[in-house]
Amino acid sequence: MKVNNVSLDAVAVKAAQYPTDGKPEVAFAGKSNVGKSSLINSMVYRKAIARTSQNPGKTRTINFYNVEDMLYFVDLPGYGYAKAPKTEIAKWGKMIENYLLKREELRAIILLIDIRHEPGENDRLMYEWLKHYGYKIIIVATKSDKLKRSQLPKHVAMLKKSLNLEKEDVLIPFSSESKDGRDELWSVIEENIKN
Repeated sequence: MKVNNVSLDAVAVKAAQYPTDGKPEVAFAGKSNVGKSSLINSMVYRKAIARTSQNPGKTRTINFYNVEDMLYFVDLPGYGYAKAPKTEIAKWGKMIENYLLKREELRAIILLIDIRHEPGENDRLMYEWLKHYGYKIIIVATKSDKLKRSQLPKHVAMLKKSLNLEKEDVLIPFSSESKDGRDELWSVIEENIKN
């Protein structure tokens, strides 16, 4: 999909602040600094609509990006490392879980994992959670440009094995730099928002 219009329509910490227009939503989940904001920027053909940072834990709210007035991309706070008090981190966890469990407009959750490393404990828990609640598994393996092309198959195999992915699970190597994987991910998203 070619995106001409995108805007940040809502910044939420509770359900009362979510958009109320009923558009389908696609959420992006992953640990801090995995590249969620960069991926969103890449998908909507912008450099900085979603703020990126070198410091993990930059996104502390649930951000709703209106894409072409057709759907929302929902940027969730990263899990795992963040320079914040434990009480604050626990609040984010509750906020994210409430959104994921109760949001009727949610059509897909895309789990981002850094292709260069074994999935961490939090990545595995998130994968299991998605499976448990019956979500179609869509994993985007970010930062693929940091590997040589010849290394990609080995790293994809490592992710599949360590998460014990099933045949129907989707795994897309993705680079916000080179835009590899963008068209494939758009196809998957369009398929999911039709239903």
